[in-house]
Amino acid sequence: MLFCLNRGAVLFIVLLTASCAFQTSTDPDVVTVALDQTPDNLDPRIGQNAASQRLDALIFNSLVRKNEKSELLPDLAVRWELPDPTTYVFHLRDDVRFHDGRPLTSSDVKFTFRSMLDGSVRTIKAGHPYNLITSIETPDPQTVTFKLKEPFAPFLWNLENGVIGIIPVGSPPDFNRHLIGSGPFELVRYLQDQEVVLRRNDSYFGKKAGVSMLRFKIIPEEVVIALELRKGSVDLALNSLAPDMVEVLRRDERLNVTQAPGTNYQYIAFNLGDPIFRDIRVRQALAYGIDRESIIKHLWRNQARPAVGVLPPNNWAYNPDVKTYPYDPERARQLLREAGHEHLSFTYRVNSDNATVTQMAAVFQQQLREIGMTVDIRGAEFSTFFADVIKGNFQLYSLRWIGANNDPDMFNLIFHSKSVPPNGANRGHYANARVDELIEFARREIDMDKRKEAYKEIQRIVAEELPYISLFYLDVVCVSNKRIEGIQLYPDGNFDFLTNIRITSGD
Repeated sequence: MLFCLNRGAVLFIVLLTASCAFQTSTDPDVVTVALDQTPDNLDPRIGQNAASQRLDALIFNSLVRKNEKSELLPDLAVRWELPDPTTYVFHLRDDVRFHDGRPLTSSDVKFTFRSMLDGSVRTIKAGHPYNLITSIETPDPQTVTFKLKEPFAPFLWNLENGVIGIIPVGSPPDFNRHLIGSGPFELVRYLQDQEVVLRRNDSYFGKKAGVSMLRFKIIPEEVVIALELRKGSVDLALNSLAPDMVEVLRRDERLNVTQAPGTNYQYIAFNLGDPIFRDIRVRQALAYGIDRESIIKHLWRNQARPAVGVLPPNNWAYNPDVKTYPYDPERARQLLREAGHEHLSFTYRVNSDNATVTQMAAVFQQQLREIGMTVDIRGAEFSTFFADVIKGNFQLYSLRWIGANNDPDMFNLIFHSKSVPPNGANRGHYANARVDELIEFARREIDMDKRKEAYKEIQRIVAEELPYISLFYLDVVCVSNKRIEGIQLYPDGNFDFLTNIRITSGD
């Protein structure tokens, strides 16, 4: 099977033939990070895209934070209790100050959430689950109590850092222009579509950051990121380069490539209303007809790992004991025959903006041809592609979940029968009464062991019924200047590791 470098990598190899003087950032105390996406809003009550949420997690704190297993740990709250399923009592640290020196208290927590719920700030976050809040009480500066209108077990996971951040009481509606947080870094400046500059907060209540300044340089073009890494004008890029490009840069003696298992999840989804894919045997045949290992090795350059389900292996609710579909073309052909087909033709919609995804579609086309399936690849730029997916105008498509699959409540979004667009992301119209029942139980039940068992059963059922074909969990990949030390990547690809990096002495 033939695999080719993508267009960007070919262009970069050509550019490598030109001489390129190596330099480091103008200020040796500044670490320059490539950011391939412009933040949509750095107000932590409003920002939605990955760039906003990852930067906000450096500038702000929230009541809780997650570890690498998506388990909750204290952040601003030293502890919390649930006297009943609709009451959450948080006890706050007494040593936290905002970047301007003001102490952070329960009044700030109350203001943050009330400003969203009373319409003081326009934000999509004013919806579920925060609209379940009926009251917020602050009996003293270090205690805050939330009352909900009904039990909602994932509520705590929606209070974690990166999802929401606590801002000072009385902050104006244009807070995004004058950000004040309590996190390990404070905002120095934000130039739209150019850069975000952060300075270490030397009064931070936790471990102080290892570098004094972070400069996030907004560079949407992958080839430009690669060239600036090679020049030394960018020190670090996280998950912003195609696998081929990473392998080219791996050979540069002035750069390091750090790689760790990640949680971003690539999948294929079926339109279950389509006469072809309504038959489970056809879906199974397709699953057995894909050689994931070969694709991981040759296309993803071993920067991905096989997936068996939506939840990643590090998640507290992950169930490894589910039905899997190893590459078995003979079994695939047998299933097709049992379904009454010697040959099948169907369309496969892809985002043509992503060169690696387009290449992957061509590989699927070749592999499935061997089992008697003709795949008509329909590429379109992302907005057109995604509009068709939401409208159900597809037989088959592939997309990637980034971050959302770290919370098992995602099953409600993608597999509950009531979550078809526009009410959710069940775009293939999957419906199973038992799955609905388990999802609803796990949303009400606060006992973690019982929730885990419910999620395990959901994973078993979904693996057998195949509304999705699980493809890969993509690795977290960081390319960095060798002057940077202490890189320890997080599975969800967030920026928390930047608080621990250091600049080597002498450079």
